[in-house]
Amino acid sequence: MTESSKRPLAVFDLDNTLADTAHRQRFLERRPRDWDAFFAAAPHDPPLPEGVALARRSAEECEVVYLTGRPERCRRDTLDWLAAHGLPEGSVRMRGDRDRRPARHTKLETLRALARTREVRVLVDDDELVCADARRAGFTVVRADWAGRSAELRDAQEREGRT
Repeated sequence: MTESSKRPLAVFDLDNTLADTAHRQRFLERRPRDWDAFFAAAPHDPPLPEGVALARRSAEECEVVYLTGRPERCRRDTLDWLAAHGLPEGSVRMRGDRDRRPARHTKLETLRALARTREVRVLVDDDELVCADARRAGFTVVRADWAGRSAELRDAQEREGRT
């Protein structure tokens, strides 16, 4: 067993936890929603200082894992964004391109899988429903409340399983 595999995990969401999505919300406000444009704009997200600082502090004691509802097709842009903003190295868990389940289901499934082999010290996420389900399942949760909430994004996460 390597030293890093013994370290507990700190699991971080991306959108509205580490990355400010406010500039791309407009793509969700129209009908039909323009998902291609929404995700294409993600590389331009400004970092959220509170989330970035928490991720950096967490990396001192934990291995960081990024758990996002972004689809797998966004992997390259996501990895580039994390590196460009100096976030700690860590594995990135993404939603399958055709997976439309609510974020609270997909993320809890991944958390449970991670917890089978490692201690999950904390989940940091902005989604109220994800946080509530993770708490009920026994995980320690920090709700990222430092970004503005979007009713359109919340609906997309819960009803459309898109992010």
